Amino acid sequence: MELADGLIDQPHDVYRRLRDTAPVHRITGPDGTPAWLVTRYEDVRAALADPRLSLDKRHASAGTYKGFALPPALDANLLNMDPPDHTRIRRLVGRAFTPRRVQQLREPIRRTADRLLDAFAAHGTTDLIAAYAAPLPITVICDLLGVPESHRLDFRIWTDTLVAPDPARPEAARDAVAAMLGFFTRLLAAKRAEPADDLLSDLIAVRDEDGDRLGEDELMSLVFLILFAGYENTVQLIGNAVLALLQHPDQLAALRRDPARIAAAVEELVRYEGPALLAIRRFPVEDVTIAGVTVPAGETVLVSLSAANRDPARFADPDRLDLTRDAAAHLALGHGIHYCLGAPLARAETEIALTALLERFPELSLGERELEWRPSLRARGLLALPVRY
Repeated sequence: MELADGLIDQPHDVYRRLRDTAPVHRITGPDGTPAWLVTRYEDVRAALADPRLSLDKRHASAGTYKGFALPPALDANLLNMDPPDHTRIRRLVGRAFTPRRVQQLREPIRRTADRLLDAFAAHGTTDLIAAYAAPLPITVICDLLGVPESHRLDFRIWTDTLVAPDPARPEAARDAVAAMLGFFTRLLAAKRAEPADDLLSDLIAVRDEDGDRLGEDELMSLVFLILFAGYENTVQLIGNAVLALLQHPDQLAALRRDPARIAAAVEELVRYEGPALLAIRRFPVEDVTIAGVTVPAGETVLVSLSAANRDPARFADPDRLDLTRDAAAHLALGHGIHYCLGAPLARAETEIALTALLERFPELSLGERELEWRPSLRARGLLALPVRY
């Protein structure tokens, strides 16, 4: 099958049919090359943690899907690495996203959320993506790294271009990458000249207990990944969560009655409509058997997080939003050594964003504009979320 068939507007229907038909499918990938798609929860979970399924593109056979081409200075990131390099770099940066560090950020996140709500509270209607779900995470991650405020809108535009590239304008993605590379080069030089109390300055100087340090391309690529993923995924987490609540007024009312359940509710909201349909592609370093299907070494394996999170073998009545469900085992943020590094921060931002929004607007409802999803086979997010209040 063609992977693109129906996956923009009705991904859950498509993945349901695939999951019900077989656990592994031979498909045509986004770039026209063949790939193997894994759809069932247990198989997806196992694949995410299987060390034989490499993220390193050097293990890909000729003519195999490799994903978006980035220059070396941005490509040496955790999404393209296996141990031991992955282990070393993740250890160096992991201290920035510990539960304790995230707890310290909760108050600044709430202040940012309140400031954004103040800015449009009197309008009566707004696009919640543009006014709230997008500026909140970009502010948080840029404050954490020490990115000047004057460059944040540019970064949002570049990131949106890469997440959902326009086929009619292939040069736009190349231009965005070039602009980001120039931006990061200048930013790192400025931080080296004048270090500040921020994560980027820490990363420039960091050494672990064994004397390891980040190479120049690794540092540049890590900053790119933190900014890109820290912004993109959280925009979709917040936007999708608000939409799901507004489309399920009984669940929204229950959450309003018991706001202390917000943390558990976020897990179900992420399971129900997570920020990614697919995990990052993988390449077997040897022939691998998945659910009885042998995948040759070097071919592309795509695992569907969306299909796994709605697998009835793992979650009862999975197409129903149920905020009382124990959804902690969802795979929306990954599993294994590649589990989302920024997951604690993304969760905190989503909890705080929802809490502040629902407290401020007790009559929040969907606007009349038709909803449009980003034209992306990987990212699951809205182009806009019109609301009334």
